[in-house]
Amino acid sequence: MTEILKINITNPQKIVFPKDKITKLEICKYYEKVAKWMLPFLDRRLLSVIRCHENIDGEKFFKKHPTTEGDMVSSFNVDGEKYFYVKDKREFVFQSQMGSLEFHTWGSKIDEIDRPDVMVFDLDPSEDVPLEKLRDGVCNLKSVLEQLHLKSYLKTSGGKGYHIVMPFSRSKNWENFSEFSKDVALLLEARWPKLYTSNIRKDSRHGRIFVDYLRNKKGATCVAPYSLRARVGAPVSCPISWEALDKIAPNQVNLRNIDKFLTNPWANFFAEKQIIR
Repeated sequence: MTEILKINITNPQKIVFPKDKITKLEICKYYEKVAKWMLPFLDRRLLSVIRCHENIDGEKFFKKHPTTEGDMVSSFNVDGEKYFYVKDKREFVFQSQMGSLEFHTWGSKIDEIDRPDVMVFDLDPSEDVPLEKLRDGVCNLKSVLEQLHLKSYLKTSGGKGYHIVMPFSRSKNWENFSEFSKDVALLLEARWPKLYTSNIRKDSRHGRIFVDYLRNKKGATCVAPYSLRARVGAPVSCPISWEALDKIAPNQVNLRNIDKFLTNPWANFFAEKQIIR
């Protein structure tokens, strides 16, 4: 029997990432290892997870409501619906035993569910945008936020783009929070119309970067720092320093090289008490 934190890991040698030959046990051990880095970003936040019961080439399940986890999941009701979160390392690792690969979090905590404190901009380039142009787009957004006297943090998406994340004090409601993020996206689009688009339609993105601000509303989620992505290569959405932007590609960090990137560049993230003015 294979156990982690007294959790029985069933079928530990099952290949979850076929091309990379990564097993279920490796995934569970990965989440046990990064728990100290990742749990602060899951703390009291409702989750949506992507589960692969067989492997990433098979059917994926998007789960945001608790069902059969029993006493190994913590639940919370919002507007008449039951959601779930993890309150400790054991509940967290249990999710990987149940097949959860990706962890996506709300922008607010359960103790003040209507007062968000984390804002995300997902810069998602079209296929024809070169990496250098994407990085320029990331820097432009950082500059705009600095002009608004806001400090931002950077992470890889594990896909094509980068995520720019900002912590806030819990002083605004969801409507104000969402409107502010939309205004920032529209400002980018107006200032650099050939570089950005705020239009979600993919046929409008040719040669441009989609500024996804839609994750900043009640019930929306974004992939958590240090979460795996259910994609070939087992990429990780990993916090990086701004100085590393020109050195680390959006899908460069993965399960097998993560140790080189565990440098805690977001050490002061939750110490920031920024306010939307």
